[in-house]
Amino acid sequence: MFRIISGLCLVFTLLLSSSAFAGDPLAAWQPKFDPSGAEYTYLLSTVGHPAIEGATVGYRIRDRVWKESNGRLYVDYRPISQLGGEKDVLRKLKMGAVQGMLCSSVMAPNVSPRLGIVNLPFLVDSFSKLDKFRQNEELFREYGQDAEKKGIIVADFTGYGSYGWATKTPVKSLKEARQQLFRIAQAPVNVDLYKAWDIQFTVMPWPDVPQALQTGVITGLDHTPIVCNITKKFNVAKSYTNVDYAQGLYIHLINKRWFNKLPEDLQKILSHAIKEESQKVRSLTEQQQIDQIAAARKNGVVFNDLPASEKEKLIELAEPVVQKWGEKIGIDYLQKVRQALND
Repeated sequence: MFRIISGLCLVFTLLLSSSAFAGDPLAAWQPKFDPSGAEYTYLLSTVGHPAIEGATVGYRIRDRVWKESNGRLYVDYRPISQLGGEKDVLRKLKMGAVQGMLCSSVMAPNVSPRLGIVNLPFLVDSFSKLDKFRQNEELFREYGQDAEKKGIIVADFTGYGSYGWATKTPVKSLKEARQQLFRIAQAPVNVDLYKAWDIQFTVMPWPDVPQALQTGVITGLDHTPIVCNITKKFNVAKSYTNVDYAQGLYIHLINKRWFNKLPEDLQKILSHAIKEESQKVRSLTEQQQIDQIAAARKNGVVFNDLPASEKEKLIELAEPVVQKWGEKIGIDYLQKVRQALND
């Protein structure tokens, strides 16, 4: 029986609880220049924390654009939900009150269903496939076409690692997974997936997760090693199962109307900086996952791989979910992505 706990609106799975960081979490990221003289300001929001490499990209873009534009364009980067939760910021982005957003891949389908293709299970399920997907310019252009028709440019993306299961007790099979109660992201594709797997799940705001883990309201998390270790969820959930069914992303969205009003030279500087810095950060994210797993192991966290036969069960049960969402995304595009990634 599936248990879904309703709560406050999602503040995305990567909103880090304040208890995980001491002092001013952004002190090290203050600009080393005075932005007050900028002709143009690009207000860029995310719920992520720069302790996660995928969320550092806003600061990297900020500093590079400032230098290359000779101080004409200031990227005012606001991480850790300073401008509000994702649903609220997405609304502001569409209106133009916020010009840019590093949007979670679980929230992005609210802009365009096609942006949800990266959430489909066992499709873009590794760093190498993610890179292959991004480097295929035809696939990436089609990925953002529908969003652009709605006034949102899909500029690029970074990530926060591979999804799996952090649990209090070891999970090495689907049967053992069904004995757990997982907290999952508040996204329709994830709900459909856990229903297809017949695994108990709940949806709750991220700040409620630490107490829920400690008190046993939930016994596991559907998330990435990077997030689980940095936010100290591994202090309670000492076991992790490498499921690797999807990559978590921050998708860089820009209000098209605002972008088109920028001088052409600043458009080029911003676009080029976003592309190059995002590519760098994607490589750093893969290394960060390796490093965070190593650090977690030193602290007693045990990492388990599912046997091939168990993973095949998950893939088989997930296929109807892929087909269902493929109809919303576009079956032709889904098949094109599948073929490109499997070649």
